[in-house]
Amino acid sequence: MTTPYDSSERILMSETLLVSSRGQITLPASVRKRLGIKGGDVVILEERGNEVVLKPGAVFEIELYSDAQIAQWDAQDQISEKERAEVIESAVASRE
Repeated sequence: MTTPYDSSERILMSETLLVSSRGQITLPASVRKRLGIKGGDVVILEERGNEVVLKPGAVFEIELYSDAQIAQWDAQDQISEKERAEVIESAVASRE
Protein backbone atom coordinates (compact mmCIF):
# COMPACT_ATOMS: atom_id res chain seq x y z
CA MET A 1 0.00 0.00 0.00
CA THR A 2 1.41 3.38 -1.00
CA THR A 3 1.02 6.33 1.30
CA PRO A 4 1.77 10.00 0.60
CA TYR A 5 4.78 9.72 2.89
CA ASP A 6 6.52 6.45 3.51
CA SER A 7 8.67 6.75 6.64
CA SER A 8 10.96 4.02 5.28
CA GLU A 9 12.09 6.38 2.49
CA ARG A 10 15.38 8.03 3.34
CA ILE A 11 15.58 11.75 2.71
CA LEU A 12 18.83 12.33 0.83
CA MET A 13 18.63 16.09 0.82
CA SER A 14 16.34 18.83 2.04
CA GLU A 15 16.63 22.39 0.82
CA THR A 16 14.43 25.46 1.19
CA LEU A 17 13.67 27.15 -2.13
CA LEU A 18 11.97 30.47 -2.85
CA VAL A 19 9.01 30.46 -5.25
CA SER A 20 9.00 33.51 -7.53
CA SER A 21 5.89 35.60 -8.21
CA ARG A 22 5.57 33.62 -11.47
CA GLY A 23 5.59 30.29 -9.59
CA GLN A 24 9.14 29.41 -10.58
CA ILE A 25 11.83 27.76 -8.47
CA THR A 26 15.53 27.30 -9.15
CA LEU A 27 16.96 23.84 -8.59
CA PRO A 28 20.30 24.06 -6.79
CA ALA A 29 23.30 23.39 -9.05
CA SER A 30 24.42 20.47 -6.88
CA VAL A 31 21.06 18.73 -7.35
CA ARG A 32 21.02 19.39 -11.11
CA LYS A 33 24.54 18.01 -11.41
CA ARG A 34 23.84 14.91 -9.30
CA LEU A 35 20.66 14.11 -11.26
CA GLY A 36 22.10 15.08 -14.64
CA ILE A 37 19.53 17.82 -15.28
CA LYS A 38 20.64 20.55 -17.68
CA GLY A 39 18.94 23.69 -18.96
CA GLY A 40 16.16 22.78 -21.38
CA ASP A 41 15.77 19.25 -19.96
CA VAL A 42 12.37 17.86 -19.00
CA VAL A 43 11.40 17.08 -15.41
CA ILE A 44 8.34 15.23 -14.16
CA LEU A 45 6.32 16.76 -11.35
CA GLU A 46 4.27 14.43 -9.16
CA GLU A 47 1.88 15.57 -6.47
CA ARG A 48 1.79 13.12 -3.55
CA GLY A 49 -0.64 14.30 -0.94
CA ASN A 50 0.88 17.50 0.40
CA GLU A 51 4.27 16.83 -1.23
CA VAL A 52 5.68 17.74 -4.62
CA VAL A 53 8.22 15.38 -6.17
CA LEU A 54 10.41 16.34 -9.15
CA LYS A 55 12.14 13.64 -11.20
CA PRO A 56 14.32 13.80 -14.29
CA GLY A 57 12.23 13.02 -17.35
CA ALA A 58 12.89 11.90 -20.90
CA VAL A 59 11.35 12.78 -24.22
CA PHE A 60 11.26 10.21 -26.98
CA GLU A 61 10.35 10.93 -30.56
CA ILE A 62 7.49 8.78 -31.73
CA GLU A 63 7.21 7.93 -35.39
CA LEU A 64 3.74 7.48 -36.80
CA TYR A 65 3.22 5.24 -39.80
CA SER A 66 0.36 5.23 -42.25
CA ASP A 67 -1.76 2.14 -42.89
CA ALA A 68 -0.25 2.04 -46.41
CA GLN A 69 3.32 1.90 -45.01
CA ILE A 70 2.38 -0.88 -42.61
CA ALA A 71 0.67 -2.85 -45.38
CA GLN A 72 3.77 -2.45 -47.56
CA TRP A 73 6.04 -3.78 -44.79
CA ASP A 74 3.67 -6.69 -44.16
CA ALA A 75 3.78 -7.55 -47.86
CA GLN A 76 7.58 -7.39 -47.90
CA ASP A 77 7.76 -9.69 -44.87
CA GLN A 78 5.78 -12.47 -46.56
CA ILE A 79 7.65 -15.72 -47.16
CA SER A 80 6.79 -18.40 -49.65
CA GLU A 81 5.36 -21.76 -48.62
CA LYS A 82 8.68 -23.33 -49.65
CA GLU A 83 10.63 -20.96 -47.34
CA ARG A 84 8.15 -21.59 -44.51
CA ALA A 85 8.58 -25.38 -44.88
CA GLU A 86 12.38 -25.02 -44.86
CA VAL A 87 12.27 -22.95 -41.67
CA ILE A 88 9.99 -25.46 -39.94
CA GLU A 89 12.13 -28.37 -41.10
CA SER A 90 15.27 -26.65 -39.83
CA ALA A 91 13.67 -25.91 -36.44
CA VAL A 92 12.47 -29.50 -36.03
CA ALA A 93 15.88 -30.86 -37.02
CA SER A 94 17.65 -28.62 -34.50
CA ARG A 95 15.54 -30.10 -31.65
CA GLU A 96 16.55 -33.66 -32.47
